[in-house]
Amino acid sequence: MINILMIEDDPEFAELLSEYLSQFDIKITNYEDPFLGLSAGVKKFDLVILDLTLPGMDGLEVCEELVRKYDIPVIISSARSDINDKVQSFELGAYDYLPKPYDPKEMYARIMAILNRVNREEGKGSSATPKSDFEIRGDTIYYKGEALNLTPAEFEVLSLLVKNQGITQSREQIINSSATMSIDSQGKSLDVIISKIRSKLGDNKRIQAVRGVGYKLV
Repeated sequence: MINILMIEDDPEFAELLSEYLSQFDIKITNYEDPFLGLSAGVKKFDLVILDLTLPGMDGLEVCEELVRKYDIPVIISSARSDINDKVQSFELGAYDYLPKPYDPKEMYARIMAILNRVNREEGKGSSATPKSDFEIRGDTIYYKGEALNLTPAEFEVLSLLVKNQGITQSREQIINSSATMSIDSQGKSLDVIISKIRSKLGDNKRIQAVRGVGYKLV
């Protein structure tokens, strides 16, 4: 599960975003008070979503403290559209700036892009997945040390799931990441491919279907 600290003084907005992201195994803990947010044990979170207009403390000050003290990825989520706010946010170390209003789907995409980037920078996104039964070497995937005989489409799908193990991938993400399946706009072949991968793994429980969303590797 991905744990996100949100500092946002609009509880309804925070709740809507939290409900949407929960389907992707993302948990949001929101604080309306920035002082409480900064004292909430920041190190236990993977990322911060930060509003700029907050009671008692400007969001830019919060951003500076988060980056300086905790070196945690910060996404600015703000209705403030002044270019100076955007520039200063990036100068302070924010990873992204998403002006309100926005579609929760875009926030999800940006969260995943940032976390994948951070993992690569820390060496966690290498082809050999730590603490996993899976290993990607070139164009071959090994499961418990044994090479899997996969078609190109099966390789593309399983590679994405391995690289994001434990994180739900939507059907759209899986299909769009696959050059082989991109021609199938409805993605009808995806379920068939998943079924074949499960058969080759000899374990139907390793790839779980997330109802109404997609799949994840556990």
